[in-house]
Amino acid sequence: MQQKWLFTGRFKGYNVQSFQKDVFSGLVVGVIAIPLGMAFAIASGVKPEYGIYTTIIAGILISLLGGSKFQIGGPTGAFIPILFGVVITYGYENLLIAGFLAGIMLLLMGIFKLGSLIKFIPRPVTIGFTTGIAVIIFVGQIANLLGLRNVENHELFIDNLQEIVKHIHTVNGFSILTAIICFIVIIFSPRIVPKIPAALLGLVLSTIIATLSYPSEVATIGSTYGKIPNTLPTFHLPELTYEKIVQLIRPAFVIAILGGIESLLSAVVADRMTNSKHHSNRELIGQGIANMITPLFGGIPATGAIARTATNIKNGAVSPISGVIHGVVVLLILVLFAPFASKIPLASMAPILMVVAWNMSERKVFYQVLKTKTEDSLVLVVTFLLTVFMNLTTAVEIGLILAIILFTKRMSDHMVTAKALPNHNSKQSKIETQMLTDTRDCPQITIYNVEGPLFFGAAQTFAQTIMNTINDQPRVLLLRMGRVPFMDTTGDMHLTNIVQHFSQPGVVLISGLRHQPKRVLKKTGLYDVVGEEHFFEHTGEAIEYALTQLNRNKCLGCKHFIFRECTKFSNAATMSEESRPELSTQEVR
Repeated sequence: MQQKWLFTGRFKGYNVQSFQKDVFSGLVVGVIAIPLGMAFAIASGVKPEYGIYTTIIAGILISLLGGSKFQIGGPTGAFIPILFGVVITYGYENLLIAGFLAGIMLLLMGIFKLGSLIKFIPRPVTIGFTTGIAVIIFVGQIANLLGLRNVENHELFIDNLQEIVKHIHTVNGFSILTAIICFIVIIFSPRIVPKIPAALLGLVLSTIIATLSYPSEVATIGSTYGKIPNTLPTFHLPELTYEKIVQLIRPAFVIAILGGIESLLSAVVADRMTNSKHHSNRELIGQGIANMITPLFGGIPATGAIARTATNIKNGAVSPISGVIHGVVVLLILVLFAPFASKIPLASMAPILMVVAWNMSERKVFYQVLKTKTEDSLVLVVTFLLTVFMNLTTAVEIGLILAIILFTKRMSDHMVTAKALPNHNSKQSKIETQMLTDTRDCPQITIYNVEGPLFFGAAQTFAQTIMNTINDQPRVLLLRMGRVPFMDTTGDMHLTNIVQHFSQPGVVLISGLRHQPKRVLKKTGLYDVVGEEHFFEHTGEAIEYALTQLNRNKCLGCKHFIFRECTKFSNAATMSEESRPELSTQEVR
């Protein structure tokens, strides 16, 4: 979908009925977004109003500037561990800088059209860290659910578990009761009142019961974080220095990658639900701008929210206007009802986040990949464990590196370099590896079938195989490279060594070379070294040429008869020079 400017094709055929649908869907999603925005902010270690600010600003900008008509942006659960780690380690102000830097990265990724590269991040890595994030979110809410007192939040998962065990004696029965009420409403209300958001209904009912029945027995947003202001966020330019950029570049990169993955996954879900097509690079540009502007108003990093986007579509959204209205609705509720939000118990927020964690855990896919017991299983487990027990930044980096190493190993295992001979029992005398035996080989022409990508992971094995399996240096070395789809400069280097080694006493021939490897050889100059006359489209042509390069004296009396011409070559001693016939290759190879 080519979109040359902001609104191209996004409002085609838009009318009053479309606007009414957008208003309704935006209203529903806006109501859902409020408790989620506050919950994600609290879990990320910042005040709840910052989650609301993010929902308003990023929500509107992502809808207007993004590449999907139906995308709903805002704070998400996926960001919680990395944002919490930044807040604990560097503080809230530096979190704003990290979010701003991530926005710049996303913007550049979109400008340089890197949207399609996100899909190359291995699935086991994304499943591993997503499931790890879900575990962290779920366990992180146990303290609020139980109403534990004096619990300190730490960056490491193990430390937080120890805090729970250390303060388990401070369990508050009223908090548990409040959480159970919210859980029950969330689970059963969709069957009774499906049109009312379950999370909102659970939050409201449990808050009302707690406020009326035991108002001072449970910790609330107000008692823990202070009252939520009902004013608009103020503009604030963070102090951006070179030292802070260097300090925060790694977490910012993870935020950008995570934001890019989540937003594009959400856009793909929207495409499937609406039979539409998003623009991936423009989506990254929209995400980048939103994450650059939101920190200037105190907001935390945002991305596309899959659940809210799906809800937006299910409620009849037609255009990005629904996302704008969703942000406006949150703004109005902030201004009008912020004081009431301060009375929400933290135990009411815990079930909402736990349900979010359960839904995002990818547990079924996790188990499916795990039971394959392959290299992907290893990448999955390593990424998961590092996410849970160390941090998301390390998990993503190590997971990607491990996936690349294992992929390289798999590709190198697919590299086949084997000696081959013509099979005269086949109609076309195909060159096959199984025809070679200890007593049947051509002393002067050596043929190798080379199959697989000739890159840094396999090039050395390719060269060693040829060097180690040739005892007496042949007159002609023929490399059949029709099944080599790719070659890098390392492959070129090892091929150069082979050419230099065999070209002194003999000649190196190459048949079936594909376009990409040929282009590499021409750029490095090896193509000219080998000589254009030594490259052949078909193996049969190469063998015909190879037969002209033989030392005929060595053929006299040879009993191997590898090629059909060998009978004439071997018996040539019985023929006079004058009566010796011309030789030709009849078979097609």
